[in-house]
Amino acid sequence: MKIDLRSDTLTKPTNGMLEAMLSARVGDDVYKEDPSMNTLERRLAELFGMDEALFFPTGSMANQTALKLHTNPGEQVICDKYAHIYNYEGGGASFNSGISCKLIDGHRGMFTANQAEISINPPDFYHSPLTSLIAVENTTNKGGGACWDFEELKQIKEVANRHNLGFHLDGARLWNALIAKNENPKQYGELFDTISVCLSKGLGCPIGSVLLGNKDLMKGAMRVRKILGGGMRQVGYLAAAGLYALDNHLERLAEDHKKAKAIGEVLKKMASVKKVEPVETNIIIFELKDHIDETEFLNKLSEKHIHIIGMGSRKLRMVTHLDYTDDMHMKLLLALQEL
Repeated sequence: MKIDLRSDTLTKPTNGMLEAMLSARVGDDVYKEDPSMNTLERRLAELFGMDEALFFPTGSMANQTALKLHTNPGEQVICDKYAHIYNYEGGGASFNSGISCKLIDGHRGMFTANQAEISINPPDFYHSPLTSLIAVENTTNKGGGACWDFEELKQIKEVANRHNLGFHLDGARLWNALIAKNENPKQYGELFDTISVCLSKGLGCPIGSVLLGNKDLMKGAMRVRKILGGGMRQVGYLAAAGLYALDNHLERLAEDHKKAKAIGEVLKKMASVKKVEPVETNIIIFELKDHIDETEFLNKLSEKHIHIIGMGSRKLRMVTHLDYTDDMHMKLLLALQEL
């Protein structure tokens, strides 16, 4: 039995999802004639109470489009030093939009409204980049699946409004935050100018993210997607997977969270583990003690057909997901206890 906890992107479509994909009604999405995709985009826009939604093949492309819509070349986006748009999108902010990132030294990928405000460059000081956008990530990937305090997000929105800045949410794992904190998508739709949500992580779809926003911003989204090479044709097969996931895989995220917390509790008791980050959703980040060799630790797990990811500096990550079964869970817990 192979147990792969490197990421929640590793899931395969369930039989039910495959059946939904096979029976999908499709058309040419470049002409906006794919009925399944139109249904998915309309449903997500209504779910978040936002004007429009647009499907993208990847989350990075959705985020990069949002950055392009909010900024002009030479401007700057404020984000945390752990932000995905800064660390894991190939330098796309500078390549695609010609912008820089003002990094905040936050906590587990999250920062305060005060930190955001003092990071804004004076608009009349032409020696520094013009700040035009604040971007946050919920849940935080590098921060170990941490969920933002919604009240803090509201205060950051007030900062953005006062300074006439855009407010973007990288919500790749927002579904996990919604379930963990019993929040409503419309709360986020009211707060943010643009939101990207991923269908291929917690929800188990093979491909896809969706960018949501108001009409004024989103009128340029289709053009940017085309420039980035994201125009698709009979994409309704993927839309059908997304619609199935929204109906069947959203509430079950609580199971992933429960298993992740159980793994965290076992890790805390291990003599080789120095620290375990608080486990809020489906990501577990832990640090090995100084005398423990990271490669050797990973190899010992690999010998037991257990695969996790190393983040460097003896920090390791596990991510629970749809394909991580109860039997796998019991085998993993036992293997950790035996290490």
